[in-house]
Amino acid sequence: MRLLSIERHPYPLTRMAVSLSLLCLLSVVVAAASAADSAAENQLTAQEKKEGWVLLFDGKSLAGWMTNDEKPGKRPVEEGSINPHKCGAYMMIHEKVWDNFRLSLDFKISPKTNSGIFIRTFPLKPREGKDVGFNGMEIAIDDTTTAGFVDTGAIYDLVKPSKNAMKPAGEWNHIEVTCDKNLIDIVVNGEKVTSMDLDQWALPNVRPDGSTHKFDIAYKDHPRKGYIGLQDHGGECWYKNIKLLPLK
Repeated sequence: MRLLSIERHPYPLTRMAVSLSLLCLLSVVVAAASAADSAAENQLTAQEKKEGWVLLFDGKSLAGWMTNDEKPGKRPVEEGSINPHKCGAYMMIHEKVWDNFRLSLDFKISPKTNSGIFIRTFPLKPREGKDVGFNGMEIAIDDTTTAGFVDTGAIYDLVKPSKNAMKPAGEWNHIEVTCDKNLIDIVVNGEKVTSMDLDQWALPNVRPDGSTHKFDIAYKDHPRKGYIGLQDHGGECWYKNIKLLPLK
């Protein structure tokens, strides 16, 4: 058997070494560019800043947040997250009223726990005999695997998700909620699962298909602005990377 000499190799080792070096350099450049465009926890990326996103939670303090009875939350920040459980009220809310927006955040729940993300909660004073949840709409977060009116991604008791796209309890999930005038869309872990057109909800306690729900509200007339809230429903849950893009 004859050994292949360097001179007769179609790609001399020197040229191969240069090519490998260039490939390694290119990989480093690509990785650096990717890192530059991905923010650390609870921070905006350069692209998000350019697009006009607003950071609602700094990961260190509850600045900008309070309970729905407008008092400081009793649960301190933990693991760079807001945990509304035992916060002292029905939910933790961001202090500002928002109308049209895209909300992006990560959440994690403990086993056998449920919570919810409230949107357009307005006003904060509950009606007599009702909790403040009746003043907004809840995006359900629940440790289940089904896709009904109370499962993750549902607009609670109003619209079912097309599927349950949540990861098992204890794992982080990403959710995006878009409120654009009469339209509400929910995306869980990259999958659009729920849509609602408020203009179709003309009667209290009745869905557009004629079936009934618990809320004595005609959502066509519900305020199209309000507070964003994170519900305490009796169990440990965590929310971080809470960002909002105002829509015109």
